[in-house]
Amino acid sequence: MTAEAGRPGPVRVANCGGFYGDRLSAAREMVEGGPIDVLTGDWLAELTMSILAGNRLKGRPGYARTFLTQMEQVLGTCLDRGIRVVANAGGLDPAGCAEAVSALAHRLGLRAAVAHVTGDDLMPLAEPPVNADTGETLRATPLTANAYLGGRPIAVALEHGADVVVTGRVTDAALVTGPGMWWFGWDPGDLDPLAGSVVAGHVIECGCQATGGNYAFFEEVPDLAHCGFPIAELYADGSSVITKHPGTGGLVSTGTVTAQLLYEIASPRYLGPDVTARFDTIRLEQEGPDRVRITGVRGEPPPDTLKVAVTYLGGYRNTMTLVLTGLDIAAKARIAQEAIWARVPRESFEQVHVELTPLGAAESGGGAAPHAAPASGGRAEVNRGGDAGTALLRITVMDPDPSRAGRAFSSAVVETGLASYPGFYGLTPPGDASPYGVYWPSSADPRTVLPVVTVDGVRVEVPHLPPPGPVLGEQAGGPPPGDAAGTAIPPYAGDLTAGPVAPLGTVVGARSGDKGGDANLGVWARDPSRYPWLAAFLTVDRLRDLLPEVGDLPIERFALPNLHALNFVVHGLLGRGVAASPLLDAQAKALGERLRAVCVPVPS
Repeated sequence: MTAEAGRPGPVRVANCGGFYGDRLSAAREMVEGGPIDVLTGDWLAELTMSILAGNRLKGRPGYARTFLTQMEQVLGTCLDRGIRVVANAGGLDPAGCAEAVSALAHRLGLRAAVAHVTGDDLMPLAEPPVNADTGETLRATPLTANAYLGGRPIAVALEHGADVVVTGRVTDAALVTGPGMWWFGWDPGDLDPLAGSVVAGHVIECGCQATGGNYAFFEEVPDLAHCGFPIAELYADGSSVITKHPGTGGLVSTGTVTAQLLYEIASPRYLGPDVTARFDTIRLEQEGPDRVRITGVRGEPPPDTLKVAVTYLGGYRNTMTLVLTGLDIAAKARIAQEAIWARVPRESFEQVHVELTPLGAAESGGGAAPHAAPASGGRAEVNRGGDAGTALLRITVMDPDPSRAGRAFSSAVVETGLASYPGFYGLTPPGDASPYGVYWPSSADPRTVLPVVTVDGVRVEVPHLPPPGPVLGEQAGGPPPGDAAGTAIPPYAGDLTAGPVAPLGTVVGARSGDKGGDANLGVWARDPSRYPWLAAFLTVDRLRDLLPEVGDLPIERFALPNLHALNFVVHGLLGRGVAASPLLDAQAKALGERLRAVCVPVPS
């Protein structure tokens, strides 16, 4: 069925959650705040699959139980108004989650057709999975292995009359693409509309991040404390308008949408099981207050393989955090470690990670003198807080033996308390080690993965249908946006070392996040006229200078002139993934803000 055979647009798809633990009241707010057609929510970050696997090992449900709380609040209203619910809250047990929703409906005296999508769970694996990034073969025993399904099974469930669709591991964007397929009747070959729906899904998948949450220029966002969740008004051609309910806090602007578009991506080719969306073709327009129109998105056929998320038990970990204050921070950190390793040899652990994070002045041990600040009565008082040198010394040990990484380590740290550096105190009490999971990216032949939709006991198989279509060139988006005549912006010809020194964040925004063991860092120019300078200035080598923490790790840079943006992928920054990362910023959420704080010459 072609897109023209579907309903007249648009379909209003509302998000009510960007992670497992997001605002519980959001579902009710979205249902009661204005007209919507579909209510979606994203519960499954890569970290969440490890959490759910741990829950299942403890005899707890393998799905997101908060979804049931939200359904109790809104299911009756959704049924009355014909609002369909689509959520990946099924996690590792979509059938169990759907059964729980059906039981809830029965208890509330409601009649609801509840569908669930299975087929993503590939356990037990016939062969050890190969790491898609490194080519290594996994030697450990997998806990979970889930293929990323697309939107087609969701569309099939809705076509069969489902009021609620519960999935396991699908792509985040599939929660919008599936309803779009159902509403408009898109075929697998409708690549451009599918790509547009993927972009809309990517924008709203993380909830309030599209409406001013976590935004670099947060002071411009009104009433962030009551931030409204996003809505995608999706049209038959794949274009969309991102908005929110009137009267809610937050902001929908080309800036907030750009920030979310740059979140957790790699190259401009955004790969998915339904389509490859070309992010270098996206066009944004501020259509009105809190309304941003997305047009021009082009699509290519999806890749020949499906992404598979494998997790396994990596071992046990324990972290102790000490506070270092005043003068000689580096020397104090050295003394603290010498005392600890004298009691528990460092080499006795499989892995040791030490992170020294400055919190105030005197980062390298100098120390700034307290300064005089006028008090309210005019008398000068000494402010002894803000300028004192303070840092966190965070020591994490990892080992297959929980006893070695447990109290044998944490108690040894505490034992140094009266024989260590001056001003010693810690933030963590001695405790046992905890298990940690490792994320292992792999792939599968889509022909070997069979999604199955179950609606009211009826089982419907959804076989793989490879779509036709051309692969676009490297310049699918055409020349970069230019002046009114449409000419390309010329290369920057100025002096990159000239201009007043200011924080980079005064002229650029940034958003960063995790991609397995890699970190992504998107940077965009607020003023489009500054993009040529940004593209010339922020090279890979300069990024290494400005962010020494990336070291000599492999870095890829991708240009998105249509968004006046650059995207960097720092390979290996997060080690073996978020669940196993010992970093304080384990998801690289603050990487962009650390870059924006660095002072550089900024041309007028």
